[in-house]
Amino acid sequence: MSPTAESSATGSDAAPTVADNYPSTLPQPGHNWQITLDKKVISITGANQGIGLGLAEVCLANSAGAVFSLDISTPGEDFAALSKRYPGRLEYIKTDVTSEESVKAAIDQIAAVKGRYDGMIANAGATKHQPALDFTMEQFEALYKLNVRGSWICATAAARKFIELKTRGSIVFTASMTSYRPNRAAPSAPYGGTKAAVRNMTHTLAMEWAQYGIRVNSISPGFVKTALTYYVETSLDWDTKMKYYGGMPRLALPQELGGAYVYLLSDTATYTTGIDIPIAGIVGAW
Repeated sequence: MSPTAESSATGSDAAPTVADNYPSTLPQPGHNWQITLDKKVISITGANQGIGLGLAEVCLANSAGAVFSLDISTPGEDFAALSKRYPGRLEYIKTDVTSEESVKAAIDQIAAVKGRYDGMIANAGATKHQPALDFTMEQFEALYKLNVRGSWICATAAARKFIELKTRGSIVFTASMTSYRPNRAAPSAPYGGTKAAVRNMTHTLAMEWAQYGIRVNSISPGFVKTALTYYVETSLDWDTKMKYYGGMPRLALPQELGGAYVYLLSDTATYTTGIDIPIAGIVGAW
C-alpha cells in the first residue's frame, strides 16, 4: 500500500508529501558504485562538433546506452566517424535549443524511442570576443538568447520529463571560467555574463529540484581546443604567458572535460548537486 493510500485508510487528513510521489534520493540496496553510464540515455545539446562531440565520445566510452545530439546544425564527418565507432548508440535530432517546442519534441522523441531518459548536458552555446564598447545590442541579445535562454529551456524540459517518468535524472550545464573572472586573452563581457547566469541557475535549480530526485551541476572549462578557439595559441604573447604561468602550457582537448560530466551523470554522484567543477589548466594565464 502506498503512503498516500495508507493515510487515507487510517483516516489521516495529512496531505501527501513530495516523497510519496517521487523516488527516494537514497541509493537502493545493491547500488552499483562504479562510475559508469551503463544503459543510460543521455542528450547533449550542440554535440555535432566541438566540446559537445567530445563529451559524447567520453559518454559512449563509459557505456552510455545511447547519446543524442540535439543540434541545429548538420552533423559533419567527425560526427559520422564517431557514430560508426559506436553503431546504433549515437543519434542526432535537429533541435533549436532556443525554442521550447523544439526541445520538448526532441526529449519526447528520445523517451518514446528508448523507453527512458536519464541525463541532459546543456552544452550548446556561442561566444564572441571583442571589447565591450564594440558590441551591438543585437550581438549582446544573441548571446543571451542562446547561452541563457537555451540553457533554461533545456534544463526545464529535461526536469519535466524526469518528473513525468519518475526518474532520478541529472542535468549538467556547460558554464565557463569566465563566470568567475575576466578572460584577459580574449575579453567578452556579455559572454562572461551569460555563463555567470548559467552557473547561478545551477545552484538554484539544484535546490528546487532536489525534492524530485533531480541533480543539477555545472562544469566551467577554461580554454578548450575547438574550431572557435584555434586563434588563442597563435597570439604573439602566448609563449610568454605560458612561460610565467607555470601551469599546463596548452589548451584542453574536449574529451579531457568528459570525465567530470560522466561522474555527474552517473549514479556514483547521487549526493552531488548544486556544484560547479572548474576544469581549466591554464586559467592563470588569463
